[in-house]
Amino acid sequence: MLAGLLAAVALGLPAAPQQACQPTRADALGPFYVPNAPRRSSVGSGQVLTGVVRSLRDCKPIAGARIELWLVGPNGRYDAAHRATVISSRTGAYRFTSNVPRAYESRPPHIHLRVTAPNHRTLVTQFYPRRGQTRGTLALVLVARGFEPAGGNLRFPPTSPPSLAECCS
Repeated sequence: MLAGLLAAVALGLPAAPQQACQPTRADALGPFYVPNAPRRSSVGSGQVLTGVVRSLRDCKPIAGARIELWLVGPNGRYDAAHRATVISSRTGAYRFTSNVPRAYESRPPHIHLRVTAPNHRTLVTQFYPRRGQTRGTLALVLVARGFEPAGGNLRFPPTSPPSLAECCS
């Protein structure tokens, strides 16, 4: 790859752009999604989640993306007090503060996210903090409608939720 870049530069040709973004892996919406959560960036304290919303097409930030978030409260139940909508800044950045998610039933601690932006496919994913982690970063890379990457295959980074033993014992 470096040799190709050096050859292009030596010949005065523009280098091919590198695709630095990978699409964020989708995850389950779950049965507790309720649309139209209030616009707010905090529903508690103890956990901070930040990141940048980008387009897979060119890896540029997406301003004005709508990020809906929900999680169980400290009592282990979903409720209106633990739902929020955050809008990404002009640089695509977002920040959400909540209580530290807790495990319930057979699920590890997690925060649900549903991300929408004009001309992009809706992304539903989840953030799984590790044991003791109170600050997290989650890049939200959306796929533009009609976009087909070179080679035609979307490649998702490997992820999996932690087991209950990893997060909670």
